[in-house]
Amino acid sequence: MEIVLSGIRSTGHLHLGNYYGALRNFTRMQDEYRCYFFIADLHSLTTHPKPDDFHSGVKAILSEYLAAGLDPEKVSLFVQSSVPEVSELYVLLNMLAYKGELERTASFKEKIRGREENVNAGLLTYPVLMAADILVHRAHKVPVGKDQEQHLEMSRVFARRFNSLYDTNIFPEPQAFNFGTDLVKIPGLDGSGKMGKSEGNGIFLIDDEKTIHKKVMRAVTDSGPTQPNSIMPESIQNIFAIMKVVSTPDTIAYFTDKYNDCSIRYGDLKKQLAEDICKQTNPIRERIETISQDDGYLRYVIEKGTTEARNSAHSTMLEVRKAVGFKSF
Repeated sequence: MEIVLSGIRSTGHLHLGNYYGALRNFTRMQDEYRCYFFIADLHSLTTHPKPDDFHSGVKAILSEYLAAGLDPEKVSLFVQSSVPEVSELYVLLNMLAYKGELERTASFKEKIRGREENVNAGLLTYPVLMAADILVHRAHKVPVGKDQEQHLEMSRVFARRFNSLYDTNIFPEPQAFNFGTDLVKIPGLDGSGKMGKSEGNGIFLIDDEKTIHKKVMRAVTDSGPTQPNSIMPESIQNIFAIMKVVSTPDTIAYFTDKYNDCSIRYGDLKKQLAEDICKQTNPIRERIETISQDDGYLRYVIEKGTTEARNSAHSTMLEVRKAVGFKSF
């Protein structure tokens, strides 16, 4: 059976981009593939979260994973740092990664912009740790958004390098995967091209209706179209892009027609968008609130998932260590 692997950082909460870009597909994958889904707490250390916030973030993401539909009886849910084999493979893959190629990644350039005081090695080698996450379970498919495609390509590069250098075929080359024809990318409401935690432009699954309405009503717009059938600016395209995943086709058609004949009222557009988002997120938020209070259930989920993930990773690392030449006396 083909293996699927994906993870989400433990800082903050899951937002619409996580849900529509990944989690909805996760719930379909769990019935068809052997799935490992993890909480990427090691990745979060690049931003130096405080210890108390660190643990609460892990708990929040786990609760939100489960509320979004992941079934721990079908998938392995675990915390990245609980599988030390990931860190071991990360070290070995770093020996195959080159400074120049890491510095050229789009994510590194983006992350260091305006953060000169915290350009740590973890930011530079972020793609290597991501590759270790994937390759330690010998994953065949990785559901990723468009912004992660370059990282996934680097995972394939590291897999080929390792296999070639040590004359082995331990690692398959992982491929991007979802159930549609294109990778999903949910834009931000601030006029930017991406919804994200660090960008501060996210609508989170835990947000209540009042918060969602407030965020959507602040969405960046313009003064409105002045000519029929004019091209939408990026900020308006972003609003319609979100509407396409939460609203009905007739709602989208209605506001598209209003834009094209220059009669659109952005206030009405935003109110409708907020209402449609709430219809999607309210049931999830209620499940999050219930699950997050059940510590016994959360402990069971993590212990089960960690055991399964460690067994998988240990099997891989036995072969990796043998290929590298590590032997016991």
